[in-house]
Amino acid sequence: MRDLVLVGGGHSHVAVLKAFGMQALPGLRMTLVCTDAHTPYSGMLPGYVAGHYAYDEVHLDLVRLCVYAGARFVRAQVTGIDREARQVLLQGRPPLDYDLLAINTGSTPQLAQVPGAADHAIAVKPIAAFNARWLQLLAKVRAGLGPRRIAVVGAGAGGVELLLAMQYRLGNECKALGLPAPQFTLFSAAPEILPTHSAGVRARFMHTLQARGVQVHAGARVQAVSATGVQLLRTVAPALEQVDADAVFWVTQAAGGSWLESTGLALDADGCVRVNASLQSQSDARIFASGDVAAFGPRSLEKAGVFAVRMGMPLARNLRHALCGLPFKPYRPKNTGWH
Repeated sequence: MRDLVLVGGGHSHVAVLKAFGMQALPGLRMTLVCTDAHTPYSGMLPGYVAGHYAYDEVHLDLVRLCVYAGARFVRAQVTGIDREARQVLLQGRPPLDYDLLAINTGSTPQLAQVPGAADHAIAVKPIAAFNARWLQLLAKVRAGLGPRRIAVVGAGAGGVELLLAMQYRLGNECKALGLPAPQFTLFSAAPEILPTHSAGVRARFMHTLQARGVQVHAGARVQAVSATGVQLLRTVAPALEQVDADAVFWVTQAAGGSWLESTGLALDADGCVRVNASLQSQSDARIFASGDVAAFGPRSLEKAGVFAVRMGMPLARNLRHALCGLPFKPYRPKNTGWH
């Protein structure tokens, strides 16, 4: 009997469970460790926020998936890895032995670096925590209790899309109640919104934001967050500036979980696991990582759900090959998918 432990119920591990469920490997015991029993598809989050999808339409039931794959499901928080003993350490539970370990836990916004952000900002990740805060805010709007001013920090694709989805949903809610819609503000530390996209895409979205009355602050880095708003430092003519906000959503570059720091694995500057082209840790041949928590060695990849999805089947294949003593096949990210 060999043990494959999957830490995290992200997009890649969903594909791994499905693949091993379709073609079981004799003598393998799989275990999924996750803090939640349902995992969302991040690409559908804006549609869920906008009200186009219900909760069940954007979430997968991990328990049912584990039953299909013949895997154990352990709902627990991972606190570390004992690589010498080959054990995954859990909060409030005995450790789990592993022969191979895969990590697909997503990423966590770096709130601690900005004073007040951890206490006052609403982080988009982890999505389960975001959903709880979003539902609370939605209930307040329906009760006519606000918020009236909403700020989104981070003007990448995720931040822009989330802002437009929230504006659409809350605008409809307020219209039904005969109330004025909230005012939205978008902050970008980069000189422009959507810095990784083409000039044409940036221009079209900038036009859309302006047409919808969104205040855009580009070249403005948030220095602090309070209960009443954010403090900015502009790139041009640096000076601290206060912008009022009743709710602040945080959609900036995220990092790996803090528990990874004690594992001794090779990590990048954001605390993500450095992996090679086979999605194998650069410092431990028994450990793999994928999705946002992986720092792909051959070239830099955006922290986007599409890459986690595309890594799923290559990861499943290489885990199977590792267990069977077969050579790995590299994951080659391309715009059209993996090859």
